[in-house]
Parts: sequence; C-alpha cells; structure tokens
Amino acid sequence: MTPWCLLPALLAAALPVAAAPTAAAIDWQRVGAFEIARSETTIAQFRAFAQATRTVTAAEQRGGGEVYEMGWTKKPGWTWQRPFGPGHVPADDEPAVHVTWHEAQTFCRWAGGRLPTDAEWASAAYTEQRAQPPAPFQRGRSYPLPTGDSARGAQCLGDCGPEAAARAAPHGAALPPGPGPARAAPPPPAVTGLFEMGGNAWEWVDDPVGARGDAERRTRGGSWWYGTAQMQAGHHQAKPADTAVVYIGFRCARGG
Repeated sequence: MTPWCLLPALLAAALPVAAAPTAAAIDWQRVGAFEIARSETTIAQFRAFAQATRTVTAAEQRGGGEVYEMGWTKKPGWTWQRPFGPGHVPADDEPAVHVTWHEAQTFCRWAGGRLPTDAEWASAAYTEQRAQPPAPFQRGRSYPLPTGDSARGAQCLGDCGPEAAARAAPHGAALPPGPGPARAAPPPPAVTGLFEMGGNAWEWVDDPVGARGDAERRTRGGSWWYGTAQMQAGHHQAKPADTAVVYIGFRCARGG
C-alpha cells in the first residue's frame, strides 16, 4: 500500500496539468532547440500557480521547510510564501523556494513547459549561444561560470564581491552563511542572456531522467549560501525529490 504522505507527489507525476502560459508570465530565452526561463521562478509566479491549482505544498503541509543548522532543521512557517518565516514579507520577485522537485515539475507543466534536463541547463548556463551577444561575451565560447570569467554579478557567499550583500533582499533571519537571495534579474544578464544561473538559489533539474518517487534529483548552479565552487559546471549536487529547503528553487524549459 502506498503511504498517504506520498500520494500528492505520485499524483503530481501521473496526472496532466492544464497549461496556463499567460498566467505564468515566463520570459523565455531560446537556446538552440529549446527555450529556458530567463529568471528563476518567482514568488508571484508560484502564487498564480498555487491559486489556480489550489496547491498546498509539502512544506506547508509539514508546517515549514528546512535549513541546515548542524543538521537539517525544520523552520516553522518557512514556506514559498514566507521563505524566512512569518515575520518576513518577501517581494513578489524573490525566488520561490521551499519547493520540492515534484512541485517544481508540476508548476512547469502548468506553465506550458517542464524542468530542464541537466544537459540543457548546463548548455544554457555555460555556453554563449546568442547570435550577437554583448561584450564581453563571445558566441560559441564556454565559460567557467554562468556569469562568464568572473563571479561578479552573481549572488553568492564571499566570492561574488560586496555587491552581493547590497543586492540581498532583507529577511531578518539569523542564518550563519551568506547574504540571502536577490530579487529576480537584478544584475545585467550573463551567459546566453540569463539571470542568476549561478548563485541565488539552487535549481532543480530533471536528472536522472526517468527517476521515480523521491529518488534523488540533481540541483544546479549553487546559491547565496555557497561560493563559486558550487557554481562551476563540474559541481554536481543532488537531494531527495521531496526536499523543500530555503535555498532550492527552479526555472522551467520548453521545447527541444
């Protein structure tokens, strides 16, 4: 018998979701044969989805998402609506976090897309593919970071310069590392014209393709909690698909 707590995830994976691309308001960027969202999914976008589908996320059902404090710690009231607790009212354009892989995939299907594969995400993040990119980017060149040769402009811990602290959305939470997330698309776009592919929030991707249930899924790009090492192409991280934490978000892809 399937445990009742797994039913929402299984149903989300099995049932079709009516697409609502206008309500999702995603700004798509073409990358070869597919398109990818230029920015991470925002709180406003996720709110439109949650209201339209009457979704109650796993973090909400559990009483809060988690953060790592000498081990994973549940934070009461920390959800996509209040990422740092009931005392923090976030801006609509902050990244939607405390969202499981299943919930991210369901949002993307509702928005007329899907989560990107790991290969798609990496191609978009590190290889410049615009026909006429602005300087200093060069078409066809692969860069060590989603921001290019330097981490400046990314939202990360330590390595991204003092601008990261200035961009951080005020949240009032007492967390050991990092300045916190930035609002969507604050710096100039980076490789392929995308925002925050490096730092800000880790992003769920559809890898391994075909994995079932709560098997681990890969996350990409690092976050405000980490430095540049996690932003590099060779860094691979994964979490169980039912994970809902303060620094994992997502963006969608379509086509391909």
